[in-house]
Formats: sequence, C-alpha cells, structure tokens
Amino acid sequence: MKKNGYDESLSAGTICATGTLGQIIPPSIVLVLLGDVLSNAYQQAQIDMGIFSPKTVSVGDLFAGAIIPGLILVGFYALYWVYIIIKHPHKAPATKTKLTKPMSQILGSLLPPLFLIVAVLGSIISGIASPTEAASVGAVGAVFLAYLNKQMSQSVLLEIGRETVKVTAMIFMILIGAALFSLVFKGFNGDVIVRDFLIDLPGGKFTGFIVVMLVMFFLGFILDFIEITFVIIPIVGPILLSQGFDPVWLGIMFAINLQTSFLTPPFGFALFYLKGVSDIDSKKLYRGVLPFILIQILVLILLTWQPKLTSLISF
Repeated sequence: MKKNGYDESLSAGTICATGTLGQIIPPSIVLVLLGDVLSNAYQQAQIDMGIFSPKTVSVGDLFAGAIIPGLILVGFYALYWVYIIIKHPHKAPATKTKLTKPMSQILGSLLPPLFLIVAVLGSIISGIASPTEAASVGAVGAVFLAYLNKQMSQSVLLEIGRETVKVTAMIFMILIGAALFSLVFKGFNGDVIVRDFLIDLPGGKFTGFIVVMLVMFFLGFILDFIEITFVIIPIVGPILLSQGFDPVWLGIMFAINLQTSFLTPPFGFALFYLKGVSDIDSKKLYRGVLPFILIQILVLILLTWQPKLTSLISF
C-alpha cells in the first residue's frame, strides 16, 4: 500500500481493523470459547431462576448470530473507504499496476482456504461435528492441502505438534487458574456482591450491562480475550442472562466490544502487532484506527437498538 501511494494512517487503520474482524466473523475462536462459557452461564442463570431443564447456547448459534453484524461491520468499513476515495482521493490513489497473474491462478490460490472454511463451518453448522471435532476436520484438511502442495515433511509435522502442545498447555493453565479464581471468588461471596451491585444500579438492567461492557472494554487494553472470557464472563454472564438478555445477542456484543478494545490506543493489541512488523509512526497509527473504532461503537449502538439483527439467521 505504501508503494502505491496510500496514506499511511489509512493503510494502518484498515489493516488493524480488518485484522480484528476475525474475532466476530466465523469461524472465530473468540466465538468458540464464548459459546462454551456462555452456555454454562446460561444454564446457571436458568437454574437460579428455578428452571431445572435449562437450555444451552451452541457455537453454531453464535456463528449464525455473528453473520449479519459481521457483514454490517464490513459494509461500514467499505462505506468509509468510499467516502475517503470521493472526498480525499489523494489518500487512496488508483493503482496503475496491471494484473500479471491469470484469474485461474488467483482462484486456484483462493480455493484451498475456502475449502477449509466450508469444511470447518459446514461441519459445525450442520451439526455433524462439535467445535472440537470440527477443529480436527480443519487440521486434517490443512495437512491434506500441505501434502498436495508438497509442503509437508516430518520436520514440519513435528513443529506443528510442538506449537499445538504449547498453545493447548497455555489455554489449560488459564482454565485451571480461572477455575481456582472462581472458586475463591465465590467462596468469599464475591459473585453475590457483584450481582447486588449490578442489580441495584439505577436505570434498570441496561445500566448494569453498560457497566459490564465498559469494564470489559478497559480490561481488553491489558488482557487477552482468553483471560477475559474465562475469568470475567463466568461472573457477570449469569447475572446479565438472569435479567432477560438474549445469550446470542450478549455473546456477539461481548465479541465486538473486545474487538473494539483491541483497536483502541494506547494499549490496543492490534496496534502493538502492526507496530512490531512495520516502521509506521505511532501517531499515524493511532489516527488511522480512530474512524474504525467509531464505526465499531456505532455497530454496538445499532445492535443495542436492534438486537434482532443477531437472530435473523439460524441453523
């Protein structure tokens, strides 16, 4: 983008913002983890309300609920770019580079990842496989594609195994720590204190919801989504769900909220990642992401006003 004369702030903001779209658009690991935690929280909320045959929230429900909000985000991003092209064409000049590769070659490079996405999402949405089983479908598909491209070897397979063990061990350590924290927190009646605080806030249940969203937003500056999902949501989730919030809508709002916090200066994770691989000035980086932060806040407001947008598609 720099080679073609694009504005650095615009380029940096676009890369950061589109990079965080993976948190809301399926197949999103954030939604997979949220699905499990929210399902437990939803069951706990129903038991607290005296419902002893509780319903659950599946990852497929969250995937379906995230499609429309994800497309809305993409649409608003595109509209922002159209505005820039019309009002400030010097920031995004038309490229004079001609397409050198044939369309068949381009489509050939796109089909393998599309195949993996369809295989993973299709197995979850159709009910053939659980999220864990669908992960194995994706792993087998990736190994098969690597073999076809002659990129699979014993050393590569061993490296994949090592990295998988590292990530799995990290997540399980967080799970163990979160479980211990939850036991101690509940042992000292911390959950009762939080529940009473949120319920007694003036303005009804939406005041408590706004407070939770703000806390999660600021925690997103310093914590990864895994820690927030396993530590914070099990505490506040049952409280909000017992007040009548839809679990799918709540999960999508949590995901977009965390996505926004990861973009927000000065501690946004996405900003650190891009800064680490580029020489862009921090001021330009911060200036570039601000319009996209406002867009995501606008989508949060839109979903709060029209929560049915998360239930238009079901599987």
